[in-house]
Amino acid sequence: MDQASPPPIGVAVFPVTPLQQNCTLVWCRRTLKAAIIDPGAAVDALLGAVAKQGLTLDAIWITHGHLDHAGGAAEMQEKTGLDIIGPHPDDQFWIDGIPAQGQMYGLPEARSFTPTRWLADGDTVTLGETAWEVYHCPGHTPGHVIFFNRAARFAQVGDVLFQGSIGRTDFPRSDYASLLNAIATKLWPLGDDVTFVPGHGPSSTFGAERRSNPFVSDQAMSRAPIPRPASGPS
Repeated sequence: MDQASPPPIGVAVFPVTPLQQNCTLVWCRRTLKAAIIDPGAAVDALLGAVAKQGLTLDAIWITHGHLDHAGGAAEMQEKTGLDIIGPHPDDQFWIDGIPAQGQMYGLPEARSFTPTRWLADGDTVTLGETAWEVYHCPGHTPGHVIFFNRAARFAQVGDVLFQGSIGRTDFPRSDYASLLNAIATKLWPLGDDVTFVPGHGPSSTFGAERRSNPFVSDQAMSRAPIPRPASGPS
């Protein structure tokens, strides 16, 4: 891609739920077709934001089955008729548990669902004239996936990686070693120049995290054992 050319995609981030989860709106600049990634709640407000941007919503993409990321997907599908794409089927048990999670976190409207399409490592999803690569990155949850647009050097990584931290692994079927492996073998090879939106908090680049992230920097990954984060985003 010509370095002077504008990126082929647009990105806007809308924090939702009491956990301030980064619901991400991405769109193809040529066709103005858009996807909502991880609509955890506030469905009407999100649909209003899509309309305000002059976009046509084309799909709902889910990185993993936790309430704050997937709790609004059923309502959004009901109101739009759109497909729910993702996550990997190993997160079915988390999706089934969304109503109980909603009661715990004050989101009683959250509902479970069955994705229109499950995703697997190596899959591709399209949005207008853009193509997005899917990488299965278990660890935070067993069925977590991330979405990568190679042309724009952009990824939405859910709760795999954060600026200065990594996803929690104290949940059922979480696995710390698997999370570190996913970051090292799936994310880092995509390139240091990749900008990512995490599931919570500010954006960063893979290169910045390789330099300074206390859990998965190159220096930290060369040591063993690497300490687990005491706490972090959900």
